[in-house]
Amino acid sequence: MMDKGHVIEVEHLTKRFGDFTAVDDISFHVSRGEIFGFLGANGAGKTTAMRMLTGLSFPTSGKGIVAGFDIWTQSELIKKHIGYMSQKFALYGDLTVQDNLELFAGIYGVSRRDAGQRIDELLGRLSLSHERGSLVKDLPQGWKQKLAFSVSIIHKPEIVFLDEPTGGVDPAARRQFWELIYEAVDEGITAFVTTHYMDEAEYCNRISMMVDGRIDALDSPAALKARYGAGSIAEVFDILARGAVRSE
Repeated sequence: MMDKGHVIEVEHLTKRFGDFTAVDDISFHVSRGEIFGFLGANGAGKTTAMRMLTGLSFPTSGKGIVAGFDIWTQSELIKKHIGYMSQKFALYGDLTVQDNLELFAGIYGVSRRDAGQRIDELLGRLSLSHERGSLVKDLPQGWKQKLAFSVSIIHKPEIVFLDEPTGGVDPAARRQFWELIYEAVDEGITAFVTTHYMDEAEYCNRISMMVDGRIDALDSPAALKARYGAGSIAEVFDILARGAVRSE
C-alpha cells in the first residue's frame, strides 16, 4: 500500500531491451509537495525511467505507484493525474496563446466553465494577458517555456514531470521559470525534474543521481555535498559520472 505522504513509490524497477538493461533495479520514493531532482548523464537511464513513471512504457520487472495508481495496470489513470513538460514540448505555434490554453485544457479534461477561470489566472500570473491573442510562434523563447509549463499544470495535477524544461533559455529566464515551479509546489503540486544545469539541482529538496541505469546517490543537495566533500552539486555529479561505463 502506498504511503499517504508519497506521490511516487518505486521498488526494484527494471527495464531491459534485449540484453541491454536501461534501468537497473532502482528504488526510491517522492514525497508530496517535494521538488525531486532526477539527474544523470546522457545514457544513464533517466528518460527510460520517466517514461515508465508517466505511463508511456511498461517495465520489465519491479513495482511503481504514481499518484496512487499502478504503472502496470493503471497507466491511463496516471496520465490523467500528472502533467508533463520537456524542452521539446510542442505548443502550436500557429495558434494564439488563448487557443493553445483552451485546447490543452480540453485535452486534460478541464470543464469549459473552469477552463476560462484557470486561463485568466495563468495569464495574469505570467503577465501575458495582453498577449492572449498573439501567435505562440511570435513569443520569445522564455515566454514559450513559461507558457508550456502553465499548460502542463492547467488541470492542477498531483505531479508535474519536467524533463529538461529550461534547455535553450537564458539564465534570467531560467530563474523566472523556477519561480513558477515554486509557486506550483506551494499550491500542492509535486515537481519531478530532470536537468543538465547543476545549479538548478541545488533548488531541489532531494536529488537522485543515476549512473549506468542505477541510482548511485540520493539525498538532499547539502547532504550529498557533505558526503562527497564537494562544494557544489556539479562536483558531486562529476565524481559519480567518472565511474560511468556507457553513454549515448
